[in-house]
Amino acid sequence: MPPLATVAAHPVLPSGPLPRNPGAPLDLDWVGSLRVDRSAAERRAATLTTRRSVKGAAQAAWLLKAITLIDLTTLSGDDTPARVRRLCAKARAPVRRDLLTELGMDELSLSVAAVCVYQAMVGSAVAALAGSGVPVASVATAFPAGLTPLETRLAEIHAAVDAGAAEIDVVINRRFALAADWPALYDEVSAFREACRGAHLKVILATGELGTLRTVARASLVAMLAGADFVKTSTGKESVNATLPVSLTMARVVRDYAQRTGFAVGFKAAGGIRTAKEALAWMILMREELGRRWLESDLFRFGASGLLGDIERQLEHFVTGRYAALYAQPLA
Repeated sequence: MPPLATVAAHPVLPSGPLPRNPGAPLDLDWVGSLRVDRSAAERRAATLTTRRSVKGAAQAAWLLKAITLIDLTTLSGDDTPARVRRLCAKARAPVRRDLLTELGMDELSLSVAAVCVYQAMVGSAVAALAGSGVPVASVATAFPAGLTPLETRLAEIHAAVDAGAAEIDVVINRRFALAADWPALYDEVSAFREACRGAHLKVILATGELGTLRTVARASLVAMLAGADFVKTSTGKESVNATLPVSLTMARVVRDYAQRTGFAVGFKAAGGIRTAKEALAWMILMREELGRRWLESDLFRFGASGLLGDIERQLEHFVTGRYAALYAQPLA
């Protein structure tokens, strides 16, 4: 992996729809070769918000793009079909029509990337989103801890796919990564990939619980070798969730994988990203480290519940010059 103080050439991807990552045999030499200098990663991550600025109309355009990258999420113990239907209504129309008109975007067909729910809520979400083109993502594999027997976790994936989920967000068993038992992690993720059938597999690493950036890098690579379509930072339930140094580390491994194999894997930042300013920082990271192609929803996502409200608030400020209270935004 190139030193974290430098930016290597972006991967060259084919035009049009991208082939799905088929995975590859576990290469322990490649996995073991990954090293990360934490200080260099933190310095590089800091430049993303101090040396780059997106203002005015350009910022409004970037924020509209950010909306299309959101997996609008509800993962609460008190979720109900009614709450999910309300979330899906917001997913279909994420920005008030009057704001789009003022922005000159009233003809824009705008929606979020996906709606993410627990497996028990998949049926309600699929029904509410019928005809919209917005897919349903389901968390699975004993989210967020991932500590039930493998057979139970695979059955949960099967149930979510059978209910209509097009994307499955699985959580790994962290002990495999912490013990550097890469064959066990590879086998686990491979089993998840097989259980997903045609549904896309997003592998949550729970990076706040992995200890070091080196472990994050190696776990990311193993997940991709096992066939992950996306690697994802966090469940949102850890004490530390998505951070820029962690995301930078994972993005560098995504780039290395694409350059070596020719297959592009997506990246999902989840947990703690609540403001438009934070979303812009992650988009700049993707643009600089991986290239413009990683600013499309098939390769980049935000996992968020509160982010959309702040983005809409910033768009209203651009239109009116005034900040509305967050509670004044249509509920997501």
